[in-house]
Amino acid sequence: MRGCSGVRLTRPIHSLLTAGDGLIDRLLCVLGAVLFSQFPEFIQQYLQRLGGHLDEARRQLDQFRDVAAKSGLSVQQLAAQSQASPEATVARMGVVVHDSIARVDTLAAADEAIRNASVFARPFVFLRHADLSIVRATWSIFKPAVPTTIEGMLYAACGVLVILAFYHGAVRYPVRRLWRRRAERRAAIAGGRALAPHERSV
Repeated sequence: MRGCSGVRLTRPIHSLLTAGDGLIDRLLCVLGAVLFSQFPEFIQQYLQRLGGHLDEARRQLDQFRDVAAKSGLSVQQLAAQSQASPEATVARMGVVVHDSIARVDTLAAADEAIRNASVFARPFVFLRHADLSIVRATWSIFKPAVPTTIEGMLYAACGVLVILAFYHGAVRYPVRRLWRRRAERRAAIAGGRALAPHERSV
């Protein structure tokens, strides 16, 4: 009897959780759509800030090119000769020129790769080329937006599918399976206790 009462006690809880499945699914759909739809918006704002850094780096490099041209050198030659100078100040300037060249090349490559990536490959390309300092600066002023582009809507749809798949595969199904096993085990125990007096009399 005690086992049967335990099973009866869990039924209202199980029914309550089952009734809430539809609400949970709807909430998760909204959450997944909102979260995933922000990826394209964040990348777009990142590209704007990346473009600003790239323009500034190119302006600085152009100044070094002008200095190098007046000496009949390329900017790479200017960097190499300055780094080889015994004067510490000139050598440090050579490092600055070299770093400026590398900075422009890195930012330009990242900008081109992210902009030319396909819709679904863009997040992975972004992660591969992301500059952490620019990511932090972008995040500090990031403003979520309602997706109005096809790309944003595609990501919203993917967010719905991903979060529902995760919930049903990693949460709902294992919990229900555990719940069913517990109910079956309790029912088996209750059935065994009910049969025990009859078995003893036989």
